Amino acid sequence: MKTILTLLIALISTLGFSQNKISGKVVDEKNNPIAGANIFIDGTYDGASSNENGEFTFTTSEKGTKILVISFLSNETLKTSIDIENYQNKTFKLKESMNSLDVVVINAGTFEAGDKSKNTVLKPLDIVTTAGSNGDIVSALQTLPGTQTVGESGRLFVRGGESDETQTYVDGIRVAQPFGSTTQNLPTRGRFSPFLFSGISFSTGGYSAEYGEALSSVLLLNTTDMATENKTDISFMTVGLGLANTQKWKKSSLTFNTAYIDLAPYQVAIPQNVDWNKAFQSLSGEVVYRYELERGLFKLYAAFDASRFDLNQESINSVAKTRVDLKNNNLYVNASYKGNFGSNWQLTTGLSYGLGNNKIGLDNQRIDNTEHASHLKLKLRKSLSDRVKLSFGADYFITKFDEKYTFITDKTGYNSNIAAAFTEADIFFSKKLAMKVGVRAVNNDLLDETSISPRTSIAYKVSKSSQFSFAYGEFEQAPRQDYLKFNSDFTNERASHYILNYQYNKGKRTFRTEVYFKDYKDLVKYDTQVAQYDSNYNNNGFGFAKGLDVFWRDNQSVKNLEYWISYSYIDTKRDYKNYEAEVTPSFVAKNNFSIVTKYWIDDWKSSVGLSYSFNSGRPYDDPNEMDFMNGKTKNYNNVSMSWAYLLSQQKILFISISNILGTENVFGYDYANSPDSNGVFQRKAIIPTADRFFFVGFFWTISENKKDNQLNNL
Repeated sequence: MKTILTLLIALISTLGFSQNKISGKVVDEKNNPIAGANIFIDGTYDGASSNENGEFTFTTSEKGTKILVISFLSNETLKTSIDIENYQNKTFKLKESMNSLDVVVINAGTFEAGDKSKNTVLKPLDIVTTAGSNGDIVSALQTLPGTQTVGESGRLFVRGGESDETQTYVDGIRVAQPFGSTTQNLPTRGRFSPFLFSGISFSTGGYSAEYGEALSSVLLLNTTDMATENKTDISFMTVGLGLANTQKWKKSSLTFNTAYIDLAPYQVAIPQNVDWNKAFQSLSGEVVYRYELERGLFKLYAAFDASRFDLNQESINSVAKTRVDLKNNNLYVNASYKGNFGSNWQLTTGLSYGLGNNKIGLDNQRIDNTEHASHLKLKLRKSLSDRVKLSFGADYFITKFDEKYTFITDKTGYNSNIAAAFTEADIFFSKKLAMKVGVRAVNNDLLDETSISPRTSIAYKVSKSSQFSFAYGEFEQAPRQDYLKFNSDFTNERASHYILNYQYNKGKRTFRTEVYFKDYKDLVKYDTQVAQYDSNYNNNGFGFAKGLDVFWRDNQSVKNLEYWISYSYIDTKRDYKNYEAEVTPSFVAKNNFSIVTKYWIDDWKSSVGLSYSFNSGRPYDDPNEMDFMNGKTKNYNNVSMSWAYLLSQQKILFISISNILGTENVFGYDYANSPDSNGVFQRKAIIPTADRFFFVGFFWTISENKKDNQLNNL
């Protein structure tokens, strides 16, 4: 009886608790063994780790079909179904993970600044600490390759493109009026303070299918996410006053800043090359409200400014000066949401509204124009896997522009509605090779035109620290407001981009260089001296731009020293506007060089900045000569410096001097419409409003964290 009972127990043990052997080998995509991989049956404790040869073995009492999980830190986790009883020794191949820090990044044509960017060449807000930039984002961007210094405008000109060929976005939503209003040959500034922005992406070409209505470039500004503490910033400046405050709650925060600028006291002390009746004055402010939801973040951004000035402007065609009285009011509101839902889905949506109004007096004439501009956006992104990410969405732009002259009863203007849809896929073939491919479809009801714009880019990592990128794309935009207000019988202007990029990034050193070619088609031409209501317009213009950009950044070689060097060479010609032939436009300098340095001196508790910019001469048209656009200005040179002294950890004295050598720069010439009695067309040089600009400010931060200050904003 005892013997029978023993045999019965042994039989039950064999049937119910028999062990099956699971063994195999784990290798990478090159068939090299992976040591230390974790292998186990899902939902159990049965498993093992691979040895130095990638081999593993373990036993299990599980039965039937189960999921075998194989994971390793730098590789994608593999889950595969196996039949326990019929399992045979296998080799498992793990793919490289696309979420690691050393994965290839597509960066052709793009400069980024931000803590979260893998493609960063500048620190957060670093581009606005540049000596001579005076807190203007666009002025600082002009020290990067691919840009042009057009001092009489103050706007952003990129790779042979005019300023209207660049679009500005805040949190992915377009800003229709990114610059302040001004008059001829008087530079303006960007409307936005760097105080509220945590990241900047500046694309000099080849940008994503997500963005449109720009032939040359997009500038993306990202407001800060949730604030970390309550604080107040106070500014006393030679040109005005500023106040900023941040309040933080459990799931929300509110930040605002406001500034009052009045140049009258400054211009009494510093002589100007402008005959002012009333110096420039402005009152401006910005606010960001953030609310953290369970799976996303809502932001509400608003900015306003009201500016005034009154001056007597000289003209080569008149003995008497023209009185220019300008009043500008601007409002921009932007609401956006970004969050996750479902299985690996991300939603980005938002809308904006911009109102710009100008009241301009030209002696006894009055011009009143108003622009209402809205943008609605929806974007969905789905991670199909670690290797494929798909995004798609739609835009809708609404613009209503009206302009009225004193002596003309009829208004000029237009109503435009642009609908666009886009889709784009990011495909990672490996950690070394990635591709982005997309397409954008646009319908413009004003032009009665529908178009398709394909875009693609590819990047290959040749070493741990360096990679190549290539980008191609078709880009288009409607003709500028100056033309559409008189005529809508146009097609879109178009440009094709080809960009080859190399970037090296190791430690705190970055080197990047790009060669590019742009082919312009369907540019607007007209047959009068300036674009006006009775001009004959067409889309027969064309042109090209090609060149080389070089950038070097080093924060490592010398202790406490940060610097970057930029160089650009551009060869570009256009036949557009009222040009007589295909020539280099007047805003283009073939050679552009800049160096920016910042040095921290411990003993002085000071940050000293020095920058130098050089541009070769720009072309201009001299009617006294036979050839069109045959003149050339002298070279542009500008040395600027800044000094930030910490009176205490939260109190800063800041001094900045632009063009400290007082170089007499010339941006071009205005010529008389008709010759004098000797048959000579007289001219007047276009020069800066002053040889130098002096700035002194006191900046005080009040916060619980006694180490906070405004040094990064200076």
